[in-house]
Formats: sequence, C-alpha cells, structure tokens
Amino acid sequence: MSLFLKPEHILQGGYFNATLRKLQEPNTSIEPHNIMYPVFLLEEEDAIQAVTSMPNVYRYGINRLIPALEELVRKGLKSILIFGIVTALPKGPEGKSADSPENPVVKALPKIRAAFPDLLIACDVCLCPYTSHGHCGVLTDSGAIDHAASVKRIAEVALAYAKAGAHVVAPSDMMDNRIKAIKDALVANRLENQVSVLSYSCKFASSMYGPFRDTMKSSPMEGDRKCYQLPPGSAHLAARAAARDVAEGADFLMVKPGLPYLDIVRQTKDQFPHHPLFIYQVSGEYAMLSRSNDSGELETTLMEVLKCMRRAGADCIITYFAPLVLSIISKN
Repeated sequence: MSLFLKPEHILQGGYFNATLRKLQEPNTSIEPHNIMYPVFLLEEEDAIQAVTSMPNVYRYGINRLIPALEELVRKGLKSILIFGIVTALPKGPEGKSADSPENPVVKALPKIRAAFPDLLIACDVCLCPYTSHGHCGVLTDSGAIDHAASVKRIAEVALAYAKAGAHVVAPSDMMDNRIKAIKDALVANRLENQVSVLSYSCKFASSMYGPFRDTMKSSPMEGDRKCYQLPPGSAHLAARAAARDVAEGADFLMVKPGLPYLDIVRQTKDQFPHHPLFIYQVSGEYAMLSRSNDSGELETTLMEVLKCMRRAGADCIITYFAPLVLSIISKN
C-alpha cells in the first residue's frame, strides 16, 4: 500500500545529492576569513612553551611566533588575536605593564606588521594579566570595581596597542561604557578610521575558561568576575549589552563562550544583522572537542561544530583549532 504524501512534505528530493546538500546549507561555509587564531605572546623573545592543559597550543616569544605564523599564513590564515603574558614586568593594582613600552604586545606589533603586511591583527584589551589582584579592572580600597578608573585604563591600553600597530582592539574586560571611551581616544588621536573595535559584548561568567586562565596566569586572587561578566542564564542582559556597545560605536560584536550560547548568537545576529558577529570557541570547548580525537572523529566533529556556529549567525570564529581548520580547508 502506498502512502499519500502531500508534495510539500516530500523533503528528501531536495538533498539526495552532494551539491543539493550544499545549497541547503546557506551561510555555513568555513573559509579562512571566517577563522581568527588566538596566540599567546611571552616576554622572552626566543621562548616557546607548551600549554599542558591545551594539547597543541603554545606560548611564543616573538622570534618563535613569526616562523609559526609563516606556515599558517601560507595556508591562508587571515587574522590573529594576541594575548600578552608577563612574568618579568611588574604586576600592580592598575596594571601599568599593560601599556608599557616593554609590554610584549607593544614590542611585537611592529614586527608582526612588517612580517605579514596582509594579516589582520587584533589585540585583546584587558587588565587581568597585568594586575596584582587578577581582576579585569581597577579596584577601590574596599575591593569593588572602580568604574571610572577602570574605563580610563582600558582606553589607555587600547590606544597604546592601536598606536603600536593593531588593526583591531578587542576589550574583554566587560566594564560598562568602555567602548565609548576607546572610540573617543581613537578619535582624539585620529585613528578612528584605521583601527576597529571588536567588543566582547556578550561575555558570560562561564566555568569554561579554566585552561585559558591557567595559560595566562590571570585568575583573580580573591573573588570572581560575576559582578561584571554576564550571568550564564541571562539572554536579556546580553541583548542590552550588545545594544549598549553598538550605541557606543562598536564595529563588531562577540559572544563568548560559543557552543553553549548559540541561542545568544542567533539573538544578537537578529538584533544587529549589520554588525559582523564573532564567536569565541573558548579553552574549555577546545579541551572537550580535543577528546574526540581519541576516537579519530576530531576533524568531522570540529567542522560540524563550526558549521553550526555559522548557521547560528557567526561571521568569524575565534578558535585554537585554527591550524587544523586551515589544513582541513586546504585538503578539501
């Protein structure tokens, strides 16, 4: 007995062929420009250190980073996100080493620009790697966030990176109104048309940052960051944060972490369809996906996850898997 099917219920005729399946997956392709590679930069220029909690991830001195990037640029790498790590420079209550002339990021930017003139260079802007207390802003005597002092310092650091050669400054501190302060600083220095602002607008107080904080040595000495990073269950605060940052002049928005927050990605993209949207696939996600390599399924699983991030609305994915993704793209 044959079943009576309504024509609009017959779906398989639209995806039985590989090319047809591609047509059914619009805006989900993974190209090199959809990937940004986060890199950790050390003070010691000839150093290279493996990150024990993140397989195949390394901390580099600038003299080791440039050769590592050369191979990736040949494979099509288009952009990087730089994080500075200091051990010799002093850490203090205001994070003065963040924009010191001896800061590894400030020193390395001209060298990276010269070595890779077509590579887009973004710099994470935060105080936590440089403060003695490990928080992302300046504290009052009572241990609360000093908002005005924090925003002032974040803008100063962003400007220092911009002057040193960053194409994009990416404030991850989650202080209110820091986007306006950064934009004002760029305008005052006639850099507003040469430097973009990528806001970590929807950054949640997640438990998935553990391996990253171990890498950066940036965990708070006391307390946590729940008073300035967003509560994991709050979609409405994410919407308000994105709206605030757009109003203050953010060029790009970000959702962090990625995979557990794809609903926020879709919400943000629908809210601001004309702003390119980034996802940060964080260290905890990297660690979880790396385990799929035990069964030989890493490449398949990774590309599925990235495709789903694109489907949710991400235009660019910040991922420690960038070297592997570029290899997969070049193979295909």
